[in-house]
Amino acid sequence: MYYKRELEDKIKAYLDKPEIIAVLGPRQVGKTTLLKKIYEESKDAVFLTFEDIELKLLFEEDIKSFVKLYIEPYKTIFIDEFQYVNEGGKKLKYIYDTSTGKKLLISGPSAINLSIEAIKYLTGRIFVFYLYSFSFSEFLSAADKPLHNIFIEEDKFSEQINKKIYKYLLNYLIYGGYPRILLAKDDDEKKEVLKNIVNIYLLRDIKDLISIADETKYYKLLKALALQIGNITVYNELAAVSGLDYYKTKRILSIFEKLFLVKFVTPYFSNKRIEISKNPKVFFMDLGIRNAILGDFKLIDDRVDKGALFENYIFRAFYENDKSVKYYRSKSGAEIDFIIDDKLPVEVKSKLSKPSVSKSFRSFIQKYNPDKGIILNSNTAGSLLIDKCNVLFLRHYMAEKPELY
Repeated sequence: MYYKRELEDKIKAYLDKPEIIAVLGPRQVGKTTLLKKIYEESKDAVFLTFEDIELKLLFEEDIKSFVKLYIEPYKTIFIDEFQYVNEGGKKLKYIYDTSTGKKLLISGPSAINLSIEAIKYLTGRIFVFYLYSFSFSEFLSAADKPLHNIFIEEDKFSEQINKKIYKYLLNYLIYGGYPRILLAKDDDEKKEVLKNIVNIYLLRDIKDLISIADETKYYKLLKALALQIGNITVYNELAAVSGLDYYKTKRILSIFEKLFLVKFVTPYFSNKRIEISKNPKVFFMDLGIRNAILGDFKLIDDRVDKGALFENYIFRAFYENDKSVKYYRSKSGAEIDFIIDDKLPVEVKSKLSKPSVSKSFRSFIQKYNPDKGIILNSNTAGSLLIDKCNVLFLRHYMAEKPELY
């Protein structure tokens, strides 16, 4: 079953452009399904996969024959699992430069090949798009289309609708947004799906990329990182927990990011002499994977990390809406969860009894004079005017609607 992805329309907008389109993202998030959907709607097209060993070898060893057989007869060429080939970037450049009027779309599970080997050949010749597990909006659309229509079309919701949306959101915070989760018949199956993704795909990819004799070390690092979502990353602590040295720890964390497992958020600096913290915060791109790594699928009200889960969700909502995301921490100890687009302070709360702001939030307003601020929470809506700053109190899921802020 195909669930509409927000990236689909973005890709289609570039189909008439000459550049190669690359769709990258974690395994099992639906890259192949998305490419096949676009392929089925295309005319004069062919769909190839480099899981086919003979096809892969032909591409690697006889590119001219590959072009004659699979490029020249078609207008649009889809190539799945592109990561399997050697010197892929160099050969794509050859195809691009010698086969005019052709459109190439490729997919792969890792940013590593393109970032290291291929980009140097494809500068000015490629558009890179990233597909992750479902955003909450996509998840809601797949799980309950009528409710999603209300979610998209309206800006204010009745308490009954709010409760329905939160029911799905709380499930999303625990099990994440991998497409296979939506097909699971119960929570036990969801847990097995996520454990399999971690053990069969994620850990295998990590093992292939990292040469560590003791595999338990990078798994300890992964678990320690999962416990730190929303917190500032302290590399020495992570190194001590995992048994790795400082520099190898930083290198492996970089690989985790290239595998689309995590993202690191750097601090907001207006005056570098005052905002002193340089270490990033860490967030997982899918909370289901994060919870599977920890083996913790408890309900939201039974969790000590409830606030961190909400904050992680908010980060991803901002990130996927192409927002610049920073965090704020001053020398005096004032902290703000997020600074969006270098001007908008955002705090994330589980609940609020009434519209109110923290001392840190008020301090930021007084120092930087933003026009607007946002407090995201589960039960309070409204606004406050603080020193000419309009502070909006919105439900967590409104982070999916950037037009409102």
